[in-house]
Amino acid sequence: MNTKNQVKRTEIATLGEFGLIETIKAKFDKLINPTSIIGIGDDAAVIQAKENEQILLAADMMVEGIHFDLAYTPLKHLGYKAAIINFSDIAAMNGVPTQITVSIAISNRFSVEAIDELYEGIKAACSLYQVDLVGGDTTSSVSGLIISISVLGFVKPEWVVKRSGAKVGDYVCVTGDLGAAYMGLQVLEREKLGFIADPTIQPNLEEKDYLIQRLLKPEARLDIIHQWKEQNFIPSAMIDISDGLASEIKHICAASNVGVQIVYENIPLDPSTQNTSLEFNINPSVCALNGGEDYELLFTTSAENYLKVKNNPDITLIGHIIEKEKGCNLLTENGLNIPLYAQGWNHFEK
Repeated sequence: MNTKNQVKRTEIATLGEFGLIETIKAKFDKLINPTSIIGIGDDAAVIQAKENEQILLAADMMVEGIHFDLAYTPLKHLGYKAAIINFSDIAAMNGVPTQITVSIAISNRFSVEAIDELYEGIKAACSLYQVDLVGGDTTSSVSGLIISISVLGFVKPEWVVKRSGAKVGDYVCVTGDLGAAYMGLQVLEREKLGFIADPTIQPNLEEKDYLIQRLLKPEARLDIIHQWKEQNFIPSAMIDISDGLASEIKHICAASNVGVQIVYENIPLDPSTQNTSLEFNINPSVCALNGGEDYELLFTTSAENYLKVKNNPDITLIGHIIEKEKGCNLLTENGLNIPLYAQGWNHFEK
């Protein structure tokens, strides 16, 4: 038997829980932030509070079969994305992430090498965004892979941006483009079904690189947050787009007790998103409004404050805040004003 091309597989049982933790610890042996005093190795991490800054704390969980499919999600990409979506939550509050803890539950189908790939992705995200991994936990699972991350960040009190600050007359803006991650998911699901039907068929991913990257390897818009600090720009309300534009703007409206008018023609769509949505017979508006997992920033700002960022090519004005009594509406391509329905992901919907 030719074993030359066999992938090395080390059973986690050969290391045990503590051996696995030591393996992970070795990967994150150097702390980056001066606020990180003690990392992995004690019962708790020690973080130095910053003078005149407040702590931001958020958490996200990713469950195999619900949030990701390992049939087309490389473990390194999964680790990267798991970290990024937490960094995005801190960015949505106008803060900067500094530390995370990572807890995983794994079944016996995962090897030491597989978990190493997962943490390589987490390490890549932490290195790029200058975040320390300072703790976590490992345990066994009978239902696949579960990743739970908590993130700590800092922000000056006067810079905190909540969902509840939108005012009537404010502009509604978004960073980047929307709907690409959703179409990336459609492409990968299509290729998965084709492979199941005929394993000899090669995947057709021509000109789909951008869509797939947006799904498997998103980025947190901390570049925008850093730019705003230099421009002394503070949004009136903000949220990151994880469940689709419609869902997120309705969260802002509910928290701020206002309504909104979104102009569909102003919503930024990458050409590959538009072309692929037509290929799938999906209205591009569905991708942008209800797709989710874009992790762009949706924010509101006064007309006067908007002048500070209006020339940024990565920011698009898509609507304005109106009175609550007028509702949440979408102005369509045909000039029709229709109610804005949120059809993004609901974990507990039957």
